[in-house]
Amino acid sequence: MLMANADRPAKVHYLDGTFRLLSSGDHVLCAVTGRKIPLDQLRYWSVSKQEAYSSCELSCQSQ
Repeated sequence: MLMANADRPAKVHYLDGTFRLLSSGDHVLCAVTGRKIPLDQLRYWSVSKQEAYSSCELSCQSQ
């Protein structure tokens, strides 16, 4: 099966408690480390900065 969104970053708008996909993809990049975060594992982000983080610790460091 061909997956058009495989290994393609998604564009995301981060909201309180959820996020909205602006363009399809399978991951976002951590704002601190640059590592790929699969969308199904995305748990931490900043609404005000519109950034994703790969862990709770990294999200706290960026504040």
